[in-house]
Amino acid sequence: MGAMKAALGDVVLTFMWVFCASTLGLMTSLIANAIGLQGPELWASFGITTCLVFVLVFVFTIIGDALGGASFNPTGTASFYAAGVGADTLFSMALRFPAQTLGAVGGALAIKEVIPPQYKHMIGGPSLKVDLHTGAIAEGVLTFLISFIVLVIILRGPRSSFVKTLLLAVVTVALVVAGSVYTGPSMNPANAFGWAYVDNRHNTWEQFYVYWICPFIGAVLAAWVFRAFFPPPTKQKKA
Repeated sequence: MGAMKAALGDVVLTFMWVFCASTLGLMTSLIANAIGLQGPELWASFGITTCLVFVLVFVFTIIGDALGGASFNPTGTASFYAAGVGADTLFSMALRFPAQTLGAVGGALAIKEVIPPQYKHMIGGPSLKVDLHTGAIAEGVLTFLISFIVLVIILRGPRSSFVKTLLLAVVTVALVVAGSVYTGPSMNPANAFGWAYVDNRHNTWEQFYVYWICPFIGAVLAAWVFRAFFPPPTKQKKA
């Protein structure tokens, strides 16, 4: 029953995340134009996007907690499981991963339906911009980095939830910018699948290899490295 409840929460949260996060580029552009920024001021766009991501992460953390610990990223779920954190089991993850994917498909379809026609070209999912193997390595490395940093921030970082959220936002935007010339990037298999489904690219080897296999490898490796640096406390046996 607990695994089913977690999966239902994941459907809802992932639907909302993909729906909202897909508009980050559009919202950054609209805000930049509204405040009179012209030309390629990368620092300004980075700052605006970081603020937007901060708000999203802050709000979705509250919603996720209200839904019983719901998550919108399969690799995040996998990395916390591999790190020995949380109550997930192989059975619960077998339910949660398809649920997150279903939510992502729904979110992508929904935003495509409601976005005004003049802005449709400004929303979308990740796409491969390099050769297959380079893209797979890039997606794996990026997912490794974000998974490891998230574990450090959440489990070993500052106590302030505000500071944690700010750090998560900065790291996320920085890695997205770094990976934009390779794979989009995604660092979230559910999000990648949702948009691939909308564009009828969901059943390709590229989708499976670049956006599923390598990110999961990166996430699990990140958890193992985290445990090597921060081993869990050993339980002392009572005499």
